[in-house]
Amino acid sequence: MIEARELSKRFGDTVALNGLSFTVPARETFCFLGANGAGKTTTINLFLGFLSPSGGSALICGKDVAAEPEAARALTAYIPEQVALYPELTGFENLRFFASLGGSRVSDSDLLSGLEAAGLQKEAVHQRAATYSKGMRQKVGIAIALAKRAQVLLLDEPMSGLDPKAANDFCELLRNMNARDVAILMVTHDLFRAREVGHRLGILRAGELVEIVDAASVSASELESIYLAHMHDAVSSAA
Repeated sequence: MIEARELSKRFGDTVALNGLSFTVPARETFCFLGANGAGKTTTINLFLGFLSPSGGSALICGKDVAAEPEAARALTAYIPEQVALYPELTGFENLRFFASLGGSRVSDSDLLSGLEAAGLQKEAVHQRAATYSKGMRQKVGIAIALAKRAQVLLLDEPMSGLDPKAANDFCELLRNMNARDVAILMVTHDLFRAREVGHRLGILRAGELVEIVDAASVSASELESIYLAHMHDAVSSAA
């Protein structure tokens, strides 16, 4: 569903990504961990087609994003750190608008069902988005992905700033998306939430994938030790 083949990106003399290769099948969440500047957001932007690769390929359901950007985007939904909604519109109106932009023909009753499935409180559906918390906006983002029938979900720090309950609710939403055969690639700094929701965890350092960890095989403290060891190696190498 999501595949990087020797994916590289340079900005002048700076190497942001160097020969990145991985796959994410349906029903799996793959989490990227790494310090700022490791290449996590660059990877997401390459899969979104916002950047062109310097080498290699980013594929969505077998479609090369650089060669077939529209076809790849039709299969993809993106949830950034801050979901941007029109504040003067209600959650339902935002969903209907964004669903229409994506070309989806979804009935109002199905849109309402999508908001319910995404966990938006019933009383908030017809409230203006200006009144929404970050967690509520993220739920509308999930509802947009459901309306689009996206097969791939790309997430960039979606739980940053969420309180513990909202973060827990969001993790449950991601599990529900996996159950719908969606493949998820998530960038996060939160090691513990990544272990909770991710099936595999990739550690990026200076644009290279230095280790892939099976989330079920490590404890939270073991994951922290693995991650910190790689970050220590990066500091030692720089010195």
